Parts: sequence; C-alpha cells; structure tokens
Amino acid sequence: MSDFHYTVDDDGVAVLTWDAADKSMNVLTREAFAEVEAMIDQALGDEAVKGLVITSGKKDFAGGMDLNVLASIREENGDNPAQALFDFTMNGHRVLRKLERAGMDPKTNKGGKPVACALTGTCAGIGTEIALACHHRVISDAPKTRIGLPEILVGLFPGGGGTTRYSRMVGAMAAAPVLLEGKMLDPKKAKAAQLVDAISADPLETARAWVLAATPTDIVKPWDAKGFKIPGGAPYHPAGFMTYVGASAMINGKTQGAFPAAKALLSAIYEGALVDFDTALKIEARWFTHVLMNPSSSAMIRSLFLNKQALEKGAVRPKEISDQSVKTVGVLGAGMMGAGIALVSAQAGMHVVLIDQDQDAADRGKAYSAAYLEKGIKRGKTTPEHKDEILARITATPDHQSLKDCDLIVEAVFEDPSVKAEITQKVEAIVPADCIFASNTSTLPITELAKASSRPEQFVGIHFFSPVEKMLLVEIIRGHATGDRAVAKALDFVRQIRKTPIVVNDARFFYANRCIIPYMNEALRMVTEGVSPVLIDNAARQLGFPVGPIQLTDETSIDLGVKITRATMAALGDSYDASPADDLLFWMEAQGRLGRKASAGFFDYDAKGARTQHWPELAQHYPLAADQPALTEVQERMMFAQALEAVRALEDGVLTDIREGDVGAILGWGFAPWSGGPFSWLDMLGAPYAAARAHELADTYGARFACPALLDEMAAKGHSFYTRFASDQKAA
Repeated sequence: MSDFHYTVDDDGVAVLTWDAADKSMNVLTREAFAEVEAMIDQALGDEAVKGLVITSGKKDFAGGMDLNVLASIREENGDNPAQALFDFTMNGHRVLRKLERAGMDPKTNKGGKPVACALTGTCAGIGTEIALACHHRVISDAPKTRIGLPEILVGLFPGGGGTTRYSRMVGAMAAAPVLLEGKMLDPKKAKAAQLVDAISADPLETARAWVLAATPTDIVKPWDAKGFKIPGGAPYHPAGFMTYVGASAMINGKTQGAFPAAKALLSAIYEGALVDFDTALKIEARWFTHVLMNPSSSAMIRSLFLNKQALEKGAVRPKEISDQSVKTVGVLGAGMMGAGIALVSAQAGMHVVLIDQDQDAADRGKAYSAAYLEKGIKRGKTTPEHKDEILARITATPDHQSLKDCDLIVEAVFEDPSVKAEITQKVEAIVPADCIFASNTSTLPITELAKASSRPEQFVGIHFFSPVEKMLLVEIIRGHATGDRAVAKALDFVRQIRKTPIVVNDARFFYANRCIIPYMNEALRMVTEGVSPVLIDNAARQLGFPVGPIQLTDETSIDLGVKITRATMAALGDSYDASPADDLLFWMEAQGRLGRKASAGFFDYDAKGARTQHWPELAQHYPLAADQPALTEVQERMMFAQALEAVRALEDGVLTDIREGDVGAILGWGFAPWSGGPFSWLDMLGAPYAAARAHELADTYGARFACPALLDEMAAKGHSFYTRFASDQKAA
C-alpha cells in the first residue's frame, strides 16, 4: 500500500498527502522516500501543475524517520555500514534539494514551482526537515499542534538537512536552543522561531492560496540567492566568531561533553558555514554518519526510542487480561506524592477521590493541583476553563466512604508498615470487591504490605518518582501473590497518565532504589575518604547525570536517607553491611543539616533557597585528602556501583527484562543517558573488561564491587546482554 497520495485540484495545485498505511503516525521509510520523489518529479514535470502542497491524511503531520530503518541499514552492510548510512543520508538530501529547487534554473533561479507545506498536529524530525525544504510552511492553530526537531533527545541531531537549513535561516546562536533542547514548539513559538511562516485554522487551504499567489522571488531560498550572508555572521567574521565561541560554551555547559551528538551538531554547523550550501549538506551527512556509528547513538535510540516505546505500548503487559482503564481512582494521603498523583490522574480525565485525615489536609492536597495549573495559565500552557475542568474531577475529603465507587486505590501514606496496614484494611472494607489496591512505597516490600490485605492477588506496588508531574518513570512491583489483573490495571493506569512503566518483582528497594542507593552511598563513602565533593558531583555531571550524587542527597533530603538506612538496619539485623556513608548521614542529621528543605545540608543556601557553596565545615570533620583520585576512578566507582547492582537484580529475578532495566535507569534517576542504561553501558565496555574491572574494584574497595556470577559467565563466553537476553524482544 502507498504511504503518499497524489492529486491535482481544479486550480492546478498538486496535493501530496502523506498517509502511512497501517500506522497511526506518519513515519518515513526507505520505500516511502522513493515514492515521494516520484510524485515530486510528476508535479514538477507536469505543465498543468502550478505548484505543490504537502500535507497529511492523519491528525498529525509526521513523527519523524522510522529509526528501525537506520538499524536495518547498519545490519545489511556489515562490512561497510558507514558508507551505506552516508549514502542513504545523501540520497535524502538529494530528494529534499530537488523539492527545494522545484525545477529552478541553476543559474537564473527562474522557472521553479512554489511548494508549501500544510502542517497539523505533531510535526517532528524528518517531518520538520521536509517542511524546512518547502518554500512556505503553514501550521494549524489547534491548541495541541506542535513542531520541532527532537532528534537530540535520542542521541542524534537533525541529519536530513534540518541542521544546515535552520542554522542558515536564523544563525547559529538562535538555532542552538531549538536544535539542542529538542523541544516541541506551539504554533506561536514556532512562528517566532521561524520554523513556520503562517498559522491558520485551515492550513491546507491557506497553503493552496499561497501557492497560487507566489511570485518567482518567493520561492528562492536565501542561501540560493546572490549575496547571501549567514545571520549573526560566518565563523571568519568578527561577530560570527563570537557567536560560535558562545555556542560552543553553551553546548559544553549544558552537556558537560557527555553527549556526542551535541558536539557533532555544532561541528556540522560551524564547518558548513564555511562553504556553499550543497557542500554544507555533505558535511552534515558526514557528521550524522559519524554519530550513527557511535555506539552511544545506537544505545540511546534503542533505549529512549525503541525500548521506551515498546514498554509504553504494553510489551510486558499480561496479554490475556482485558482493558483495565481506570475510571475513578482513590488517592490515600494528600501530601506531596498523593497530591501529585491526584493531579496527573485528573489531567488524564479520571475522577479522583483525594483522602487525608481532615478536610484542611485534603484541601491542601487539592490546592497543589490548583497552584500547578495556575502556573500553567501564566505560561500560556492551559486556560482557566481547563483548570476548572481538571479541579472539578478532584474530590478532596476525609470521608473514606467516598471511595465506594473507586476501581483503583493508590495509597501514599506515611512509610510505616503499621500505618499502611491499618489504612489497607479500612479501605478494603469500603471499596468494591474487584477494586485493585496499590501502594506507592519506595522501599517497603509489597509482599509484606499485602499481608494486611484480604485480597493479596489484587494488591500491587506502584512506585512514583518525585515530583510526580515531572518524572516520566513509574515502577510497578509485583508481589509474590499479585495477580495478572492487578499488574494489567497498574500498567493501564500508567498508560492513561502518559508515563513509562517498568514491571519488577518484589524485593527490598525494588529495582530503582536498589541501584540509586549504592550510587549515592559510594559518593558519600568517597567524602569520608577525603575526596572532594566538588570532584564527585562534577564527575557525575560529566557522565551525563542531571545532578551529582552529593547534590541529589540534599535534594531528596538527608533525613530520608537516614530513615531508609535505619529501617534497613532494623530489617536486616546482623546481615546489614554497615558503611562509612551511614556514619556521615547520621552525623549530618545530628548537625541539623537535613538538605535543601532545611536550607542546610552538604550545601549552604541563601534566603531564597538557592545553593551558594559546599558547606565549609564538612571539610573540618572529613578533611580533604592531599592527593585526589583521578576523574575516571571516581566515575568508574559510581558507574559500577549502579551497573553491578542492576546485574544482580537481573540475576535475582527482580528484573525480568533488560529493556526495563535500561529505560528505568535513565528515566528514573538519570543514569548516563548517552550510555543507553546500565546494561547497554556494560555491553559497550564488553563483558570481559567489565568483569575484570569489577574484580579490580572489589580488590581495592571491597566486596560491594564483587563481580556477579552472571557477568563472569558472560565474560567467559563472550556474551553481551542484548544478544543473550533480548533476542526474543523484537521491538528492542
């Protein structure tokens, strides 16, 4: 079946409609590229055709390139994948350049036909790059319409001409935020950024009218006209030189050098600005191929696009269970977590019953949603009417009888087993017999909590990350007695609130905290050894972590770390492995240094709560060592502390799918996104090196770095995680 359809209206305007067969979203395939070129040739070669409009037959214009295409090209050309990827990219440039030139004489720029693009819904990636090759871009004024170039978010940069075209349109400095942040812009912001030329309630009709009225000068791109100068100046111009110095500083400031695509992007812009447009496209293609050949690119595409998408579509959902979409959710506890859960549930269209011990506490929980939505109104992201609609879905009350119609309960009360047991029994006596009960606990084993339930097969863990409205990951925990319907209900709920789920089996700390805690503890151990906190945090940031572990300890609060440590010590008794990190946390608590919330922790804070400096007195109690370790030593200690624990979670059956381990690590706590996650990172290192390095670290620093038997076995056999464990996971 054809992905593009070609018609010519009575006015002589050819309309090329993109409507990918058997897909909910238009994505560009190799076959479709050849198909669309034939239609472009047909329009340009037909004297009766006055111009061309490209539009979509779906509610969205395009979701970008089918990234499986890039993977298949690499696989099909084992001996020389770089050449094949470069040739594929250059062929795309050739087709879009044909569209852009539209039959113009190469010397006079005469004789071309106007080409417009009518954009609806979402326009991303190659869709936006096709639009940039057109002479005029009209976008729908619908509230949910968005356009952007988000490739950087999956370890790429716009390699279909978007980098070269957009940077020449607006200049390197103005282009950098759009290209580097990957944000999808609403119509007004897109027009201000020059991604589009016009906004219309009927983009197709507006685009047709423009084609019929266009003059020969309207269709000549600036870089094809004589005397073109790049906005902001070329690199050899004094103003342009400073632009590129600033852009380089901005990229390195934001990425800390951890993301190859960002550096390649700037190189493509800089080198391309020194030559003519067609040579610049060739340079862009070379840098794009360079990024595609970097293992980081493959890992990011696999984890942040293919695997993430597979999990969101239900890759691990029990197949035999019917749809379990939630209609009414009861949220027990209106603190920060409960309030956030209520907000995202109401935003997803569910009715929410928000319960707390008295009306004032419940109202404060609902006020959290009101304040959040009010900020959205001020930023132009929502309307007062929409705010009222969402708030009307939230019933804040201390009356447990209000839960009688709920089909899902999410308990978010104090992290105390006895408190949770009491509320579980009280609520189960009220809710329908088929209601699923979920506990939002971050550390307490679900199997133990389910003992308070009369229906343990309907008891499941749903672990949200804070703040709920911002964090993308939700960890679903299957207790020993949890049934498939409870898991399916949790997964469908997470799908409704547009988060990414992972499903893990029950064990203390589940998966995410099981890996986060060793990471933070390793950082604190280094502090007690005299390693500079500045070195530790910067080492993590240069690995791509959004914040360093010392800062993260302050952000999550020191007393929370103390509470978890004491609870774990009590639960494990003599088998608990005491750590110098525990002593540091207990000492900080005794000093009243509880973190950001107390405006005093490992950092000092000003009156507005902003960090000012590392707390000087920390060095008096834990003096800095005269000889600081190498940056790579600090980084490997932190990375292996997490990655080895991820392998142990797989060994223990807590993780059953390595895709969930990688996606969960990146979305849950920001594990070095460039690596694709802990399993992808170990695959990059290779099992033989990873196992040998683990043994070295264990010999130097202790048994916490002991190499898991699984990794030792894989090293001996030359296995990788994604060949051994993902062979049957086609979506990955």
